[in-house]
Amino acid sequence: MASSSVSRFAWIVVGLLLPVALLNYLDRQMIASMKVSVMQSIPSIGTEANWGLMLGKFKLVYAFFSPVGGYIADRFSRKWTICGSLFVWSAITWLTGHVDTYSELLWTRSLMGISEAFYIPAALALIADYHTGPTRSRAVGFHQMGIYTGVMIGGFAGFIADSEALGWRKAFDFTGVAGILYAVPLIFLLRDAPRIASSAGTLLKPTAASSARELLTNRSFLLLAVYFTIPAAAAWMVRDWMPAILLKSFKISQGKAGVSASLYWQAAAWISAAAGGIWADRWMRTNPRGRIYVSITGTALIIPALFGVGNAGNLNSFSLAIAGLILFGFGWGFYDCNNMPILCQVARPELRATGYGVMNFLSMVFGFGVDWTFGILSDRKVPLNLTCAVFAAGVLVSIFLILLVRPRSFDTTP
Repeated sequence: MASSSVSRFAWIVVGLLLPVALLNYLDRQMIASMKVSVMQSIPSIGTEANWGLMLGKFKLVYAFFSPVGGYIADRFSRKWTICGSLFVWSAITWLTGHVDTYSELLWTRSLMGISEAFYIPAALALIADYHTGPTRSRAVGFHQMGIYTGVMIGGFAGFIADSEALGWRKAFDFTGVAGILYAVPLIFLLRDAPRIASSAGTLLKPTAASSARELLTNRSFLLLAVYFTIPAAAAWMVRDWMPAILLKSFKISQGKAGVSASLYWQAAAWISAAAGGIWADRWMRTNPRGRIYVSITGTALIIPALFGVGNAGNLNSFSLAIAGLILFGFGWGFYDCNNMPILCQVARPELRATGYGVMNFLSMVFGFGVDWTFGILSDRKVPLNLTCAVFAAGVLVSIFLILLVRPRSFDTTP
């Protein structure tokens, strides 16, 4: 499947990171599917707004530490950033299963946000280091499939929470221990790619100031960062609140709501990330904007998907809700597998983890606002279709922004 210019180890790197990607999103996502059980177990949570604040606080600290994690990966080692992040967040995941108060839950989720923030920028940059062009979108797409698998498994957490023999606390115990155990062999199996030389022939280790200056004065990077943020804001609403939305709108069980809210759209994203990666890599052979066009195709699918999800409750159509989620997933996979590859066309290799960290910063800040605001809107009975219409309008604007990006080649292979 890989081209002759890509070593076998380049694909081994993707395979090694797949379980980490799975745990990264499973550990953060499963709490959304166990909302009812967690709130019953910890009465001090109290209101929907407090629940939204807890979800949002994770994103807020994740946001602020994403550029830090990206810079450390660029400046020092992607491998050690990844392994350290996995070990620490897994330990905090285990600790989350032992909290008794809302305050303790806020602290563990905040600490998890800090530790998890270091992983994604480093992992995607490492994949991009090994896959220097012809297989880049495919490789990133396969990695993102691990994320979607984690979210899908997280959707079944509602059944675990409902089980008297298991419960939500044991779910955190198990995934926390699994991550701690996997971090140990990963240290010995994973390795950094050789440092890429600059055009001047010297190895560059950018300072924080020079990284910030170069990225924040790069017009194409700023446009990509905004484009990255707007569809992601809609996805945070779907990812974090859809279990509660389906439970409330269709009076189904917590377990069924959790599975329905995650399985269908993540399965669709799983398929489209693989297909979109292959499509984008092939399109790049004839057009340097190929990855941008595949991403736009996906983003355009998100718009009607939001209208379907937003109006399903009013029409009392569970089928429409599921259809909307599936369409959202297909769009998301095309979009998600190409963000780092597009970033590689607007920023040099030494800045890619930092750049993705900055993009994550913006996405997570908006994600914090989405979670908290959606909780407030839910308390105030604001119609879901109105909220989804606002998200859809923002996604439409983002499409026009990404068309203004000017791609360049920073790699030795196209």
